[in-house]
Amino acid sequence: MTLEVWAMIIAGAVILIAGLILVRTRFQSASGIEKILTLALVFEAVPLAIFAMEHLFDAHDLMGAVPKWLPGALFWTYFFGVALLAAAISFIISRCVRLSATLLALFFLIIVAVVDLPNLPAQFHDRIFWTLTVRELCFAAGAIVLAGSLTPREASTGRAYVFTGRTIVALVMIFYGIEHFFFPHNVPGVPLEKITPAWIPGSTAITYFIGVVLILAGIGLLIRRTVRIAAASAGAILVLLVIIFYGPICIAELPTNPVEGLNYVGDTLLFAATVMLAGFGANSTETSQPVNA
Repeated sequence: MTLEVWAMIIAGAVILIAGLILVRTRFQSASGIEKILTLALVFEAVPLAIFAMEHLFDAHDLMGAVPKWLPGALFWTYFFGVALLAAAISFIISRCVRLSATLLALFFLIIVAVVDLPNLPAQFHDRIFWTLTVRELCFAAGAIVLAGSLTPREASTGRAYVFTGRTIVALVMIFYGIEHFFFPHNVPGVPLEKITPAWIPGSTAITYFIGVVLILAGIGLLIRRTVRIAAASAGAILVLLVIIFYGPICIAELPTNPVEGLNYVGDTLLFAATVMLAGFGANSTETSQPVNA
């Protein structure tokens, strides 16, 4: 395996282990679904660390995604790699979380604005284009909910951020859920172009199940009294999907296409964390939130 692949694996593993150790006190003091939501920032941090290493060790390839009109493409690729790693560390140590969440949301919104939207006229009828565009928007929305949930309660802007971000996540979940029924042979979670390997048993049933979960949980996020149970249950199911579905795929692809396998793991885990974050700010007992904003 290449240095890039090792860096992605090691960074993800270190952040996961460190995050689980650092969150154990809040996890132990939480009860019920709150235990699941306490893990949201850990699951958010792991894929950020994986993607950070990809930016830092494969910068010359990734710099092609930087718009041609923006000078210093290589610089910006390295810059965002460092920024993603800083956000990952911020989340697991619970320091400057609101600032990190705000900047992370801005990062994903910039991708939508300068990478996705300029291609809208040419790819308007491309399903994958829309899947990717709303994916970045969804990731931004989850970070917006996190930032809003850490805003002082008397500030109306915080409530507006939470409501807006949660609504976007819910709508994306419903959109993705519907896609699962039209494209049952594609991998579930974030329904991209990859076809599920034939050696995975019951793959179509898994895809339909995830589709139902996303639709029901997306609707649940729009109903005040079911927000947290929807976020926790769907997030937990997506994490299990990463472990039992994408984990084996990633291992199988290590000899041939390890970066793609790791990207699918990171992508789905980040989606799971985003769904969990959508449950933040839903009531007055925020045991899932970090102590230090």
